[in-house]
Amino acid sequence: MTRAETDRTVRVYYGPALAAYGFGNDHPFGPDRLDAFWREFKRRRLDERVAVSVPVMCAESDLALFHTPAYIARVRAASRHGSGFLDYGDTPAFVGVYEAAATVVGSVLDAADAILAGSCARAFVPIAGLHHARRDMAGGFCVFNDLGVLIEWLRARHGVRRIAYVDIDAHHGDGVFYEFEDDPELIVVDVHEDGRYLYPGSGSARETGTGRAEGTKRNVPMAPGADDDAFQRLWPELEAFVRDGRPEFILLQAGADSIRGDPLTHLAYSAQTHGRTAARLARLADELCDGRLLATGGGGYDRDNLASAWCEVVAGLLPDSKHGEIR
Repeated sequence: MTRAETDRTVRVYYGPALAAYGFGNDHPFGPDRLDAFWREFKRRRLDERVAVSVPVMCAESDLALFHTPAYIARVRAASRHGSGFLDYGDTPAFVGVYEAAATVVGSVLDAADAILAGSCARAFVPIAGLHHARRDMAGGFCVFNDLGVLIEWLRARHGVRRIAYVDIDAHHGDGVFYEFEDDPELIVVDVHEDGRYLYPGSGSARETGTGRAEGTKRNVPMAPGADDDAFQRLWPELEAFVRDGRPEFILLQAGADSIRGDPLTHLAYSAQTHGRTAARLARLADELCDGRLLATGGGGYDRDNLASAWCEVVAGLLPDSKHGEIR
């Protein structure tokens, strides 16, 4: 493969070790979510246009870049007995939860490594984007915060300082926002359902960062029922905000629970919003940071919705994408 061909590669992660991150077949975040995506992915023949990579488990030392030793030890213990909750009642333990959650993190780190090494320009990890976990606690179906680990890892291992994090999941990414609220080098754009109507109840527009980081974060609460047109009216300003931050690496959390009909949320986007957002960020990454863009699947609890939205994200990451025009 020539350098030009390598630069055009999009990498997507798939395998049973990644599907293992799920809380039972009757749970909204069940292990069937990955295969629901994969069936549609293959039906659209997108698997023929990307490089497919197997999941990778991270080391405990990687987790410790973000999570506290006591919390990591707690997850390890819970993983052996598989009972109880890792937060106040949303995130149950199961046998093997440590390994499954560490595989989510490891796959994201492996994808970032590939991007930084130049073996691909962009990547998508469907079972990832666990944006509610805090440094010392799980939250909202999220055990380890792969995004938080990645941000710390990019800095500690690769010296990447300025990072843009764009989150279009219906839920506010509180585990990323508050753990980096005072970090002036993390640019955040978080578009979510208004916290007055949805977990975790946070993400006011007044929250723009603290201390030296004030003004480096944008929270955009959306009214229940907000649709593609509402999102697209906001997007040019948000894209300009990311551009002004001059990031060296861009992260997208593309939660599909903001699609109309999700059983847990109340937004009304179509999957095309996810595809257009991915494509616009891909163009921005090409402009600002040598194409470095990593997308994660995040939430989404209607299987048809997540399959469609995540396929649109991958299509938007492709170099010949036609998704990038905002109407």
